[in-house]
Amino acid sequence: MKRRVSLLIGVVAAVSVVRAADWPAWRGPTGQGLCEEANVPLRWSGTQNVKWKVPLAHQGNSTPVVSRGRVFVTQANTDGQMRSLLCFDRADGKLLWQRDVAYAEKELNWNRNWYCNASPATDGERVVVSFGSAGMYCYDFDGKELWKRTDLGKWEHKFGNASSPVLYQDLAILWCGPNERGGRNFLLAVRKTTGETVWEHNEPYGSWSTPLIVNVNGQDQLLLGMALDRKNADESQFGFLKGFDPKTGQELWRCRGLSSYVYTSPLYAHGIAVAMSGYNGSAMAVKLGGRGDITKDRLWLHLRNTQRVGSGVIVGDYLYMVEENAVPHCYELKTGKEVWQVPERAKGGVTWGSIVHAAGRLYVLMRNADMLVLAARPQYEVLAVNSLGGGEQTNSSPVISDGEIFIRTFRHLWCISEKK
Repeated sequence: MKRRVSLLIGVVAAVSVVRAADWPAWRGPTGQGLCEEANVPLRWSGTQNVKWKVPLAHQGNSTPVVSRGRVFVTQANTDGQMRSLLCFDRADGKLLWQRDVAYAEKELNWNRNWYCNASPATDGERVVVSFGSAGMYCYDFDGKELWKRTDLGKWEHKFGNASSPVLYQDLAILWCGPNERGGRNFLLAVRKTTGETVWEHNEPYGSWSTPLIVNVNGQDQLLLGMALDRKNADESQFGFLKGFDPKTGQELWRCRGLSSYVYTSPLYAHGIAVAMSGYNGSAMAVKLGGRGDITKDRLWLHLRNTQRVGSGVIVGDYLYMVEENAVPHCYELKTGKEVWQVPERAKGGVTWGSIVHAAGRLYVLMRNADMLVLAARPQYEVLAVNSLGGGEQTNSSPVISDGEIFIRTFRHLWCISEKK
């Protein structure tokens, strides 16, 4: 436990300082789905332990963020011609304000209702949001626009875009793209107070991954997975997990091993970074500390796995992840050896959600809005399956803040809280 708490403190130190109970960005305060809270609901339904639910006018795949008593979430209307940031009061779900951004151009996408896939990021004073081709915007907590960047080009891929902003010290960092029609794929760092460019870094291929900032041997590093857009590439053609200096954008190292379609965010613990590809792609772990090409430091490589959309989580010495077809896995972090033996009857369903760890449990949100709760230990155990019912659907991930769980579906924003 001491080692895990030390890791959490170290990771939080690398990102913006926020209240301990806040969930300020994609995957929470550490960017890795880790929550240290102990009093978290285990069971609920569409009526049990529901503090409030409020309707959402439009769909969206983004996950909410929570800070200073407010909940922020994005949505877009059909074809993405209006993209919005909504601010709710976390106490009762009241809509406090909504800011809309018009974007009239046609944009390539997988689904005409999924134009807001990126989650906002906040430092407790301002909220930064990516609206894809419509630009990056920054607002204060009263909804006043502080700055915008509408000069980042058009991002077009048949699967859309998804990378969320990351706040680091005085910077807002965004992985821009992916593009498959000749546009740029680039890391961008701007002043979070003004939106002014600090540095840019171009890459030949994009991904949907959100960067992760961690501290490696006393140095802050930005980890990002990117891959060649080839479905049947052999290992010599694989793309990379890369590490950058978040202050300058300088590449520090690269490790080969990722294949096509990187949707997940990187993970890091005990000096080891983990990255995963989707669509029958690879997964790998590498020991960090080197410079240049560190592929020789790779600890393991899994080839030709099934589809992964949601990100996993590292708890102690184990890596947990769930495939799109809802098959969960537990691996030894250092060896990649599979630990769980999942009964066939437990398999089934579909999920795009990323795992959140809290109170010794793994929370996984399914696409039908059921929440699968597993024990975070090497012995496989299902603790609960919670259904909201009512035909709800979601491609989002759970959020935990101050003992409450926030769930974003296509139709509602939910707050789950046990009655005291």
